[in-house]
Amino acid sequence: MLKRSQIIYLFFFVFISVLVIGLTFESCKQNDAPKETLLKAESNAFVGPDACKSCHGKEYNDWKSSGHFKAMMEANDTTVSGNFNNVTFSADGVTSKFFKQDNKFIINTEGEDGKNHDYEVKYTFGYYPLQQYLVAFPGGKMQVPRVSYDVVKKKWFHQYSGQKIFHSDWLHWTHQAQNWNSMCASCHSTNLQRNYDENTDSYKTTYSHINVSCESCHGMGKNHIDYIATDNYKKGAKVKGSYLLLFKGQKNSEQLGAACVQCHARRMEISSSANHSTEVLENFVPISPTTENYFPDGQFKDEDYEFGSFTQSKMYHRGIKCDNCHNPHSGKIVMIGNAICLQCHQTKYDSPQHYFHETNSEGSKCISCHMPTRMYMGVDERRDHSFRIPRPDQSVENNTPNACTNCHKDKKSKWAASAVVKWYGPNRKYHYSDDLIPGSKLDGNSIMHLKNLLDTSSTDMIRATAISYLGEITNEESLGSIIKYLADPSAMVRNQSLNSLAQFPPNSWVNAVTPMLKDPVRGVRIAAANTLSFVPQGSLNKESLSGYNSASIELLSFLHNQSDYPSGNISLGDYYYRVGDLKNAEKYYLRSLKIDSLANYSRLNLSSVYNALGQNGKALIILNEALKIDPSNPKIHYNLALLYVELNRKEFALKSFATAFKLKYYDDNFYYNYALFLQKQKSNLKADSVYSEGLRIFPYSEQLNYRAAYFFLQSNNKVKAMDCIRKLKAINPNNPDYGELFKLLN
Repeated sequence: MLKRSQIIYLFFFVFISVLVIGLTFESCKQNDAPKETLLKAESNAFVGPDACKSCHGKEYNDWKSSGHFKAMMEANDTTVSGNFNNVTFSADGVTSKFFKQDNKFIINTEGEDGKNHDYEVKYTFGYYPLQQYLVAFPGGKMQVPRVSYDVVKKKWFHQYSGQKIFHSDWLHWTHQAQNWNSMCASCHSTNLQRNYDENTDSYKTTYSHINVSCESCHGMGKNHIDYIATDNYKKGAKVKGSYLLLFKGQKNSEQLGAACVQCHARRMEISSSANHSTEVLENFVPISPTTENYFPDGQFKDEDYEFGSFTQSKMYHRGIKCDNCHNPHSGKIVMIGNAICLQCHQTKYDSPQHYFHETNSEGSKCISCHMPTRMYMGVDERRDHSFRIPRPDQSVENNTPNACTNCHKDKKSKWAASAVVKWYGPNRKYHYSDDLIPGSKLDGNSIMHLKNLLDTSSTDMIRATAISYLGEITNEESLGSIIKYLADPSAMVRNQSLNSLAQFPPNSWVNAVTPMLKDPVRGVRIAAANTLSFVPQGSLNKESLSGYNSASIELLSFLHNQSDYPSGNISLGDYYYRVGDLKNAEKYYLRSLKIDSLANYSRLNLSSVYNALGQNGKALIILNEALKIDPSNPKIHYNLALLYVELNRKEFALKSFATAFKLKYYDDNFYYNYALFLQKQKSNLKADSVYSEGLRIFPYSEQLNYRAAYFFLQSNNKVKAMDCIRKLKAINPNNPDYGELFKLLN
């Protein structure tokens, strides 16, 4: 399972132990079929893998040996790898015992009450390099114990090594973070339906087949089987794909959209009802490789799986497909060693003159340099699929990882960078990371680099990431770029553009966003409805309101589909808060805290709900609860300061503002409000200091420059005032409210 920092505000989890990508069946000829042969989609159904065996025997046998086949199985002497011969394992304050009783596999370990209990293993989960186990709980829930089995070293281990997880913590194996139904199941079984009931907090989870079988990737098979039995098929009137979602000859983007993204991506699931589509955003919203989960250059950091990395790569951009390297049914690579790369690359790259290591050494392997590894789940070493050239020079400047010191752990990045210069000369060929890294810094130079990423031939994933960063730089130039890409051919870019616009004043984008309510892609329509939820519905015209109401149905379905996650309830609370339904906002913030008592984000927003309801006493209690959990969080101190101002408790407000300042709260609104408060308290010297510090960190904050300009003019500090006015002129030259200030420039 993932760490809290990896999943606490995500709507999904995929739990994969293998780098296997299911792809294609043998296809029929690609001719159009007469209308009378077409089968209705609603007649389709799941038929199970055995129905495919008679025609696709080789693929079926390959699959039987794969990790997909072993993704989840009933626990028995054949499937269980762990040692259940009355052995014990102690770690992080917990002692667990593993034994068999009446032919059942039992784990005695710490339960939700802090005491040890016997738990029967119902299913195995994965098989290599580790195996986990599922335990049935009330309410249709199945949980994954913290203790896992290292199949290679043949020993038990804790995935959260070195962490004492209290039994009431959300991360404890008996709670939601380690819940099979919501966090793991969809990627280990075919046609998984969570069937979560919000009212009872229970599941009636079902699947068509226990493991990852043929129809997980190819879609329901009944129409395919019925069709190939028809006379039209036998006479050669073939339908493209023969009613399969995934078939031979598709582009790499179609393959990923149809199958691989389901599990080999860190993504949000839009609905439990998947649409028959090869467009990724019809069913999923992939997470962009921003610094929240990736390194600044786009290399994988958290447990992000292959999609976010592969779709950055030149390989993907040039049309390389998963099955160029992986047998889609067995999961094995198609060739051994460097031969797999030499399918496309020249033989000169398979020589000491290129890799500068001894032949047949680890350093001579293409994957050692171009697919460096990171360890996940304690023992599972995985490779970065962005296929990049090592850049230790970037590591020197930005502390990003590189393949050289990944192996040579006793060396520094400067040593590696010098070696690269010696071997290949002083100049490095341009890579998108040359713009992505400075773009991620969100400073005065970032926009230039982000626009360069958007204007060049970067992949859609990188362009979407650039849009995400632009949303954090709230000025006119960023706004113009984001609005421009609402019309981008890529649904991923359009989706991120809509999300980024939420950071800007609604009147600056509302007219551009309303047409997006009728976008052909479901994920984009949902993003448009979510963005427009920041706008009062009364301000929309009749046509726009109709589109908003329709897209909002999809949005609410999407949000409620995540309601068994703390983050899903937070998003529901945020939505209802924005549309003015404060009682429902309170309900879902409280639900998130019931699932995860440490979800302080909910407390911050819940305090705002109570403030809006005129219940400032409750708001203060909630914020003080949050402060006990995380006393060094500057946002809590800032929110307390604002509340104390409203309660006219000025001394407490001043103390809270000062603490947030000391903790370096990163928000231009904070500097604006703190300086304004100091002005009202006649503490002009301190206000000057706060304005100056805020402008140093947020030199292009429009509201900060506007307020600071007047303050500096009143303080007779014309140099600082003119600097603010010049920035306002650059940020928003046509704002009539700034006319008097602009006159001073002359």
